[in-house]
Amino acid sequence: MESSQIYWNPFLEALPREHLESLQLKKFRRIFKWAYDHSKFHRRLYDEAGITPEDIRNFEDIRHVPKVEKSMMRDIQLKDPFPYGDALCVPLEEVTEFRQTSGTTGQPVYQPDTWQDWEWWAEAWSYILYAQGYRKTDRVFIPFGYNIFVAFWAGHYACEKIGSEVVPGGVLNTEARILKMQELRATAFMATPTYVLGMADTAKRKLGIDPAKDLHVQRITCAGEPGASIPTTKRRMEEAWGAKVYDHIGATEIGAWSYECLEQPGGLHVNEALFLVEIEDIETGEIITEPERPGKMVITAFDRIAQPCVRFDSKDVIQWAKDPCDCGRTFRLIKGGVIGRADDITKVKGVLLAPTAIEEVVRGIPELGNDYEVIVSKRGDVDEITLKIEILEEARSRKDEVLAKLKDQLRLKTNLGYKIEVHPYGSLPRYEVKANRFKDMRKKGH
Repeated sequence: MESSQIYWNPFLEALPREHLESLQLKKFRRIFKWAYDHSKFHRRLYDEAGITPEDIRNFEDIRHVPKVEKSMMRDIQLKDPFPYGDALCVPLEEVTEFRQTSGTTGQPVYQPDTWQDWEWWAEAWSYILYAQGYRKTDRVFIPFGYNIFVAFWAGHYACEKIGSEVVPGGVLNTEARILKMQELRATAFMATPTYVLGMADTAKRKLGIDPAKDLHVQRITCAGEPGASIPTTKRRMEEAWGAKVYDHIGATEIGAWSYECLEQPGGLHVNEALFLVEIEDIETGEIITEPERPGKMVITAFDRIAQPCVRFDSKDVIQWAKDPCDCGRTFRLIKGGVIGRADDITKVKGVLLAPTAIEEVVRGIPELGNDYEVIVSKRGDVDEITLKIEILEEARSRKDEVLAKLKDQLRLKTNLGYKIEVHPYGSLPRYEVKANRFKDMRKKGH
């Protein structure tokens, strides 16, 4: 297949690195000046640091620009211009879209967008979907409740931009969504990994439908959770649906900044034409440029104007991949997607634990259900990890064997011991959007 047939933007996606980096520097300088000139919040932040637009001459200078954290955005909300506060860079009457973060990490952050910003959202998503094979011939079912959380709103608009047919399934329940997908022979859909697995389970157990045999889905795009970049979870989804599963990462306050392509290279491309991604050592703050060294992502969206995203501390832990992708894109890869959040990667009994490692183990044991919960607590001065699981009905007779395998794999992959609780199948919480499976009760607020 020619490059023009696999790239949404053949010029930018295959731009030589030196030209791409020159473009990034130019676009960073432009958005930094825009924020400096139009946002009271950013102007105050940069003046306090003693940095002006004229000071940005190279990438080293960018590293001296102060980072913005989500807590800062929360602090300026509900003030004039209401409700966004003084990070707003355009007159209030130019705001055409309201979205807010999901609130899984605290008080939601409000995100205003102009129509230009919303067109940019759709363009960013068009890179994603086109790279994953979406075309005018696709009928795309979108099974999420359309509301104030951005979720797959921009994915919907990108499908229209590409020319795919969109079937919005927002108000339908899970069973009705599956039946509508079957009726219309939908070829693709978008959901969180949790809901992708949940839909397959509902189809089989409540409707007697095998998605891999009885439906027509060819591709699934995931977001909201790291599961589609975790090999065992991706395999479960692909086997359940008989379809290819692709990951993407975005955020309300950032945009859709990365995507997996048809090559499924074990990582995601950063859309470096629209974003600047820096990886920062969690302990020292040093910018990491070498591959396979995890750090915290700091990101800039080049083209978002209503409420700019300039050196935003995302808390997402990522690492550069060692090798380029065989697809020919010059956009760099992050290996394994988002490894976790700096907030969630925690020490338990002196050992660093990433929740994704537990997911990889649980989803790698076929006798276990898709749903589970992890609770970290303290008994006296000792950390304790409780893992709640469900065993499939057909495997209950082999419970001891399954539990022994689970404990061995957990010890091997995480170097920790767990208190295992087996719950009746279907009793643990089910989620349609983002799952909240990892609860650290040692932290404030729990």
